[in-house]
Amino acid sequence: MPKLLTQREQMKVREGWLRKRLGTLLPGMMKRHGIDMWIVVNEEFNSDPVTPHITPPIPIVGRRDVFIFIDRGETHERIAMVRYDEERLKNHYRMVMPARDKFGEELKKIVDERKPKTIALNIGGSRGQQSGLSYDSYRFLAESLGAENEKKFVSAADLLVEFFDTRLPEELEHYRNAVAATEIIARRAFSNEVITPGKTTVGDVRWWMMEEVNKLGLTIWFQPDLRIQRRRAATETTGPFLSTAAEAEVIRRGDLLHLDFGLDYMGLSTDWQKHAYVLNEGERDAPAGLKAALRNTNKLQGIIFSIARTGMTGTEVYERSMAECKRQSIECMIYSHPIGTHGHGLGPSIDFRGNIGGGGNKIILGSYMSIELNTTTPVAEWGGQKVTMMAEDDAVMTENGYEFIRPRQTEIYIVR
Repeated sequence: MPKLLTQREQMKVREGWLRKRLGTLLPGMMKRHGIDMWIVVNEEFNSDPVTPHITPPIPIVGRRDVFIFIDRGETHERIAMVRYDEERLKNHYRMVMPARDKFGEELKKIVDERKPKTIALNIGGSRGQQSGLSYDSYRFLAESLGAENEKKFVSAADLLVEFFDTRLPEELEHYRNAVAATEIIARRAFSNEVITPGKTTVGDVRWWMMEEVNKLGLTIWFQPDLRIQRRRAATETTGPFLSTAAEAEVIRRGDLLHLDFGLDYMGLSTDWQKHAYVLNEGERDAPAGLKAALRNTNKLQGIIFSIARTGMTGTEVYERSMAECKRQSIECMIYSHPIGTHGHGLGPSIDFRGNIGGGGNKIILGSYMSIELNTTTPVAEWGGQKVTMMAEDDAVMTENGYEFIRPRQTEIYIVR
């Protein structure tokens, strides 16, 4: 297991990241998107998804807090309007602490003095990260600032795509540790340390993983899911995907197991899918047909890596990759998504759902992508039954294309 930082160590590092993100990166982003002022409103028990990424990693628990970012030409101003004296916020914001009944009045004064042409709010996006402003907080802003300022309201959705998809170079070493921790827990889960064929249930594996994550002081952003494919047994589907197995399902010999698992560390999320085969009595290895199926999936990964480069849209990468798969007669699906600040991040999805998933956005240098996909291959040892071999690996975009954060799976894990 890599060395993971203590909470105190994390705070120091993450405050450094925040200082750079707000002080160095955000001003240029606001200029590129034509935004003079950006206002983020956070409510107690109804936090804006943006708030944890514009503040130090501490609970923000005021009844209503307002964070204001102002492009003043040669300078950039940041104001936090709060009702409590928070030491760490002072490291990043000028603090304004009006009386409880003067919040709206003080906010209008700040806006009117600076006369912005545009006021960006977290509204109008297609994703939750872009649409965190509640109806009540919108009404608070509109009523406090008046009709003339309300006319200046615009969506911050495009700004947030760049803000969340842009990674700091110094984040990468910590992200590598997060992905390594994900891999180690997954490998242990898919081994005889955890699985006894004929006895262990899907729920046993899931809860073991969640307990291991908890022991490390980490969290998960979705529950670990297992899928099982069996010879001479149809696997249920949910839409175009294989359904997850029930917690009470007992893992048997001859099962092809699939795991989907991700965790959070240092404000960064991982996403990881791998396969294991449970040996039948007398077997020493997985059937050759299953190995061939994994090689097909590796081939698909290689196709995407050979095509994807900075400046391309996700849709361009998807269409060119699928054309090459058709030429090579690979039956597949691609549904890769940005990752980093969120498990399902904003940015250029390489996805069969096209622009709905953000496919029209361009790939930027240093951004992270969860390379998620599958191939379907007939397995001779299973009487020609088709098997879906899924994979998901986190990757970083470099000058030479995508590179996996950790080596991809090229051999099926074995449970004896």
